[in-house]
Amino acid sequence: MTDRPLVHAVNVTKSFHHNEVLKGIDLDVEAGQVVCLLGPSGSGKTTFLRCINQLETIDGGRIWVDGDLMGYAERGDKLYRLKDKEIAAQRREIGMVFQRFNLFPHMTAIDNVIEAPVQVKGESKKVARERAQALLDRVGLGDRTAAYPAQLSGGQQQRVAIARALAMQPKLMLFDEPTSALDPELVGEVLAVMRELADDGTTMIVVTHEMSFAREVADTVVFMDAGVVVEAGPPADVIGNPQHQRTKSFLSRLRSEHS
Repeated sequence: MTDRPLVHAVNVTKSFHHNEVLKGIDLDVEAGQVVCLLGPSGSGKTTFLRCINQLETIDGGRIWVDGDLMGYAERGDKLYRLKDKEIAAQRREIGMVFQRFNLFPHMTAIDNVIEAPVQVKGESKKVARERAQALLDRVGLGDRTAAYPAQLSGGQQQRVAIARALAMQPKLMLFDEPTSALDPELVGEVLAVMRELADDGTTMIVVTHEMSFAREVADTVVFMDAGVVVEAGPPADVIGNPQHQRTKSFLSRLRSEHS
């Protein structure tokens, strides 16, 4: 393997119907790092996350995850789009947790967690179930394995969704505003699980508005606005002592909303 970072994104661009959402994003994430993406709605954070995971096709630039060029094969100086099956294989290595929990409503918590390892990786149900139980224990839901999503609070559903993403043993975890759909009193239980993952050395890219989480857990904070990275660095710099006016006004607006 190269000594390249786990995630290496270079000059990534993406447009939707002539609207340029990403205007040349560069980002490196080392194995074991937590990177928080901050920025106003519409700044391109979620789109960038979806590009890493190949849920969106990039228009320009390149994204490597663990040395693999995502979505493409490079031959000479030409790029060729990978087949859907090959892209799906790349996607298996990346866990993603969405704003909405996207659990299968007709399946219990444990069945939600074992579904992908069994169906996608061909794991035996026994092995998958043992790991699922351990993961549900880890997110504090070991006693709710037989519960259906409708019987769980939003915070519990999101913790099942995290366990489900971890069940594939991904190299990288992506979180797209994982607490934004939750009632305020449930936010803490999901962030606590994410803090633990960070402590365990899980590589994570997190789109969030939770400033205290970004300040305490992130190795790097990236502030995006209008499709560009305005400012990036340690939380103490970007949140504590922002250099750019756009970052300053975003943070002061957030503070006034939360005060």
